[in-house]
Amino acid sequence: MDLPCPAPAAAEIDADWACARYETLRPLLPQADFPAQSTHVTDLSAVFDRYDGFILDAYGVLNVGGRAIPGAVERIAQMRAAGKAVVVLTNGASVPRRTALAKYTAWGFDFTAPEVVASRDVAAGRLAQAEPGFLWAAIAGPGAGFDDLPVPVSPLSQDASLLERADGFVFLGSDGWTAARNATLAAALAARPRPVVIANPDVISPNEAGFALEPGHFAADLPVRPEFFGKPHGPAFEAAYARMGTLPRHRIAMVGDTLHTDVLGGRAAGFGTVLIAGHGLFRGHDPARFIAASGIVPDVIAQTT
Repeated sequence: MDLPCPAPAAAEIDADWACARYETLRPLLPQADFPAQSTHVTDLSAVFDRYDGFILDAYGVLNVGGRAIPGAVERIAQMRAAGKAVVVLTNGASVPRRTALAKYTAWGFDFTAPEVVASRDVAAGRLAQAEPGFLWAAIAGPGAGFDDLPVPVSPLSQDASLLERADGFVFLGSDGWTAARNATLAAALAARPRPVVIANPDVISPNEAGFALEPGHFAADLPVRPEFFGKPHGPAFEAAYARMGTLPRHRIAMVGDTLHTDVLGGRAAGFGTVLIAGHGLFRGHDPARFIAASGIVPDVIAQTT
């Protein structure tokens, strides 16, 4: 692969940088058709007659950083009262799904375990396909646990020799990961190509302070083609669709805050799409110019959940 992009300083990470970075990655992303223009609404209640099921991103839709978005808990309750199917589809792969579910519960959401689909779990299915004795090295934040994964995984941060010894790598989180460490991994893969599983293809994620780089940014600079298992790639959406019962795809909306993951991936999977513009990536921006530049057009644009 030949898509180098140096990691920016934290102050340089914004919606313009993120969308430009995603555009350099378009050869790695799925293709989809889009509507000619979007319908604009205030919140999701305005499209209850249009969709019978909602697949919800977490960051920028349910929460930003460590707090729920105002009104989001009430909106999910309204969906349930209206008989809508609800599933959370998150690219957050740094912690087990049970930890994410506990956070949602603490914020007041009533999601059940089957209603939360984490890309970490989708990627875990790929890990389990390796032959017995396959040595997976994990890129994850400090103190990360792996007891929920179906095969043994060793943290790369605790054993540098895994750069040479590991049979494959799984990228779960980028907390503490740097451009220099990524270059070291790239050199090891250039010397001996091996599988690289990306459980979080996001380039950035929003938090209260701004944005943080995610595994998708670093993965694209590796000399092997990574295997992606989160949005916008198909396996994550198929896992979410499996929780939707018998609903036809066109009656399901993927709701998210990004064009290149939520909207592109949702349309590629055959779903309707709703872009939440007031939180997450486009907070404080008019998304129109990003839509024009990318050609990724949501079916609906809502200001808030």
